[in-house]
Amino acid sequence: MRISFTSLLLLCIGFTSAQSVKSPSQDIVTEFKLDQSGSPYYSVTYKNQPVIAKSYLGLDIKNEPSLSDSFTIMGVKSASVNDSWKPVLGEVAVIQNKYNQMSVMLRQEGTGRLLNIIFKAFDEGVAFRYEFPKQDKLNYFVIAAENTEFNLTGDHKAFWIPGDFDSQEYVYNETLLSEIDNDKLNLNNGIAVKSITDKYTIQSPLMMKSKNGLYINIFEAAVVNYPVMHLNLDAKTHKLTSQLVPNAIGDMAYLQAPAVTPWRTIMVSDDARDIVGQKMILNLNEPSKIDDTSWIKPMKYVGIWWEMHVGVSTWDYSGTQDASQNKFAKRKPHGATTENTKRYIDFAAKHGFDGVLVEGWNTGWEDWFGNWKEEVFDFTTPYPDFDIKEVTEYAKKKGVKMIMHHETSGSVTNYERRLDRAYKFMKDYGYGAVKTGYVGKIIPRGEFHDGQAMVNHFNYVPQRAAEYKILINSHESSRPTGVHRTWPNYIAAEAARGNEFNGWSSGNPPAHETILPFTRLLGGPMDYTPGIFEVKMNVYDATKTEQVHTTLAKQLALYVTMYSPLQMAADLPENYEKYPDAFQFIKDVAADWDDTKVLEAEPGDYLTIARKAKGTENWFLGAITDENARKTTLTLDFLTPDQKYKAIIYQDGKNADWKNDPINYEIKTIKVTAKTKLKLNLAPGGGTAISIVPIQ
Repeated sequence: MRISFTSLLLLCIGFTSAQSVKSPSQDIVTEFKLDQSGSPYYSVTYKNQPVIAKSYLGLDIKNEPSLSDSFTIMGVKSASVNDSWKPVLGEVAVIQNKYNQMSVMLRQEGTGRLLNIIFKAFDEGVAFRYEFPKQDKLNYFVIAAENTEFNLTGDHKAFWIPGDFDSQEYVYNETLLSEIDNDKLNLNNGIAVKSITDKYTIQSPLMMKSKNGLYINIFEAAVVNYPVMHLNLDAKTHKLTSQLVPNAIGDMAYLQAPAVTPWRTIMVSDDARDIVGQKMILNLNEPSKIDDTSWIKPMKYVGIWWEMHVGVSTWDYSGTQDASQNKFAKRKPHGATTENTKRYIDFAAKHGFDGVLVEGWNTGWEDWFGNWKEEVFDFTTPYPDFDIKEVTEYAKKKGVKMIMHHETSGSVTNYERRLDRAYKFMKDYGYGAVKTGYVGKIIPRGEFHDGQAMVNHFNYVPQRAAEYKILINSHESSRPTGVHRTWPNYIAAEAARGNEFNGWSSGNPPAHETILPFTRLLGGPMDYTPGIFEVKMNVYDATKTEQVHTTLAKQLALYVTMYSPLQMAADLPENYEKYPDAFQFIKDVAADWDDTKVLEAEPGDYLTIARKAKGTENWFLGAITDENARKTTLTLDFLTPDQKYKAIIYQDGKNADWKNDPINYEIKTIKVTAKTKLKLNLAPGGGTAISIVPIQ
């Protein structure tokens, strides 16, 4: 590791000249200054083009003068860092951490309070945070508002979802900034709980493209002991202001100095591939706090899950209603039975999958949803038809790991009371991973999913789980911001509109998966649950019109384009048995990687990624498109020179189409080298998946 420091102590009286920090490439320049009233502001340029115009910084403190003006600069410290680290699980084997830093020390006249603003300039973008030093003038305090501005320089095209304090499970809108309006959205979209407070509040990460071809993304990193940041838009000026998510009594965050806020990040490039491939968010998080990480392994799994979404079985033992209390005219079978679980275990063992997830195994599913009920699940009591001891012994005999499911029903107080008993129960029965769920309104009542208390909970659970050597996969949580670097057992999260919505709602449009790598996936791996082969729901019920908005080949490609060390083959076993040749790609594809190459990228249109499997010379490639057919030619120059490979190509058939002919696919095998130029034809809503293996 190489770090160099330079300290510059400044005269505090009348100091107004701009301070600046440049990225290592010199392409990104951030300037900081105080105006005549002592209010801090900053600006950002990229290759001399303005990205963020004059934007003010500051915070409101409850029952105290705001930390927004009357500042003088007490000093500036500069540093340069160039080191690297190895992620436990990741897209690459080694991550370079290279940036220039500027720390500005401020003192507020009249109050004597101290505030530091730290800037880090990477080649991918700039990050900054507020730091409250230990001091006599500020000890315990409450953040009433954060007034961070992002003053954009044009009416950019934006990929956005509404600023819902309880959910990110929305389809992305693609409009100009000036056209953003939550009141114009159709919110009949299958989301259980909605908390949208303003027509112009949207969520970060916010992906944008300027008219002159700059790709700009506003996000945050290392959200710890602080609420999630949403963004308030002034549609006329294109200025964004941070909107923190409040708690039940309207406060934003309770802090004690010394303290820091999360990093506010601005990524910018003239190449969209740089946004998808960034590692800035991870680099802004603390290193792993788990000393022995040998037990943290990637997983591919199947499970009793999709069959409930398509109405084949139910979560609840009575079989009379689904999880949202929709009553069935005729009783349906309970999914999580001992016999059915053994069937999935057999399937996993036969095809080399690591684990089996079982949802609906425990008592409590009959009457909780929508009732804001506190005592629903105890996380240790199986239904009568699920013999957990028998299942555990059977899975062990077959060499398959079991994945627990903890649906909290949003009752976080109940879950935290029972957490240690639940984890001990898991360890007693050999469960090394758990999928947590937070459907419904939060208890403590009045709290939001994205508030400080819930952020603390979502960070606490993997910390507690690490003591039991348990992996965490959270659903309906706040979206990740790179914290899985610190707690690498936080192996995946949902926190966006996943594949499940295709089973029973208006679904996810074909462009959806081309946007997620520019937004949700910037903060961490997503449990998107790909691999649906029977894409039309009328297979299960002739009256159904819902369907997955992709071709089968695109479902395969998602295993490469949607990074996660936890990957589910989400469809029913019998559906994979119908298409064993296509299923082979899911069996072969890796979940942990030594290298990743983003070959093509355009948000909302297309994405092509190649990845090298951990510890091998095997490569896997995924190419996806939106609703438009696409032709492209790829050079395989990422392969080892002079080495010959066998490429198995899983592609859309001649007349494939996500809507009219989604299961039309072809498989061909060819020999390739680093000099090969591959021509791909992607159908509307389609994709291509390729496995590339050296020929010995």
